[in-house]
Amino acid sequence: MSAEIKKEENRFFVNDDHGTIAAEITFTPSGESKITIDHTYVSDSLRGQGIAGKLVESVVQEARGKGLKIVPVCSYAKAVFERKSEYQDVLAK
Repeated sequence: MSAEIKKEENRFFVNDDHGTIAAEITFTPSGESKITIDHTYVSDSLRGQGIAGKLVESVVQEARGKGLKIVPVCSYAKAVFERKSEYQDVLAK
């Protein structure tokens, strides 16, 4: 299965070979200058391949491109932001 990340409104996702969501990250606008990552999901078939990290990176790139800050609410995104110093520029304080 190819792990092509696609974007829709307020989420990035990966479909499996049957068109079913196999991984996704969702975020919502929080005022005019922030977005909140509220959910990250990766199916068992994709676990351990770094997909969740790539989904977080997709949101980070989106935020940078739009000049937004990120509030990581979901536990996975929160852990990634604590680990990755290179994401601190988009972390909402």
